[in-house]
Amino acid sequence: MTDPIFSQHDFEAFLRDISKPFLQRDITGWRARMVLPFSMVTAAGPVTLKTEEDVQINFDLYLNACDALHLDFVHRDPLSLEHCEDGSVLATYRTNLLRQGQRVTDPYTSTALLHHSPDGWKMSAVLNARGHHTWTGNFPMTPGPKTGPDQNGA
Repeated sequence: MTDPIFSQHDFEAFLRDISKPFLQRDITGWRARMVLPFSMVTAAGPVTLKTEEDVQINFDLYLNACDALHLDFVHRDPLSLEHCEDGSVLATYRTNLLRQGQRVTDPYTSTALLHHSPDGWKMSAVLNARGHHTWTGNFPMTPGPKTGPDQNGA
């Protein structure tokens, strides 16, 4: 049996699903669209979330960034899909972080690596993720001051 095709409709729904949780403070919604280990490549270096605790710490720091920026809307535009031979999908999108209809940062482009599961499409990695550390001063896996990649074995 082959995996279902990830359609443009699936892509748009996926982007809505990964945009809402930070504004709704819904870690369950965020976690539902990822598999562990989950890798993020940011300008500050790679980060790997290996445990539920890692996900919670990282999510809480993103909430701090949302608060610091006073975000009230996250909009992601689908840019391209690449269906890979192994059934995975590379989904590239542009993110806009907004407050009262105005961008609070420059938009940025990221690519998610998606895999089909019995629960739907989930991401195992994001390239060019914007880490919250730009706004919180904390490296993605630590609640303390920014120290750099490779902490916590990432």
